[in-house]
Amino acid sequence: VQLQASGGGLVQPGETLTLSCAFSGFNVDRYAIGWVRQAPGKEREGIACVNGRDGAVKYQTFAKGRFIISRDTKENTVRLQVINASPEDTAVYQCAADRQHNCLAIARLSFYDFYGQGTLVTVSS
Repeated sequence: VQLQASGGGLVQPGETLTLSCAFSGFNVDRYAIGWVRQAPGKEREGIACVNGRDGAVKYQTFAKGRFIISRDTKENTVRLQVINASPEDTAVYQCAADRQHNCLAIARLSFYDFYGQGTLVTVSS
C-alpha cells in the first residue's frame, strides 16, 4: 500500500486549496481512503473518508461544509478541498487507507491501517 500526499504550502486566510493523494498497491473497491491532519501540539484529527465499495463519503462534524473529499478511481487519486482556509487549518495533512471498506468502521475517521507521508499546510497572512 502506497499513499503520497501533495499540494500543501503557504496559503492566505480565506483561500481555497486542494490536496491530492496518489495511491497504489491495493484494490480501491476494498479499502476506505481518507484524510487526517495533525496540528502542532495537537492530536491527529480525522477529517473525511470515502467508502471503498460505493464511494460514499463521511465527514467529521467540523469538516462539513468546508472540506470536500473526492475520489478518482481512474487516476487513483483522492483529493481534499479546503474552502475558506483559516489559520486553525494549519497542520500536516496525511492521506490514509484502511482494509475496512466502510468508513463507519474507522474510529473518529482517524485510525487507519496505512498512512502516507504528509504535506504541510500553513495558513497565514
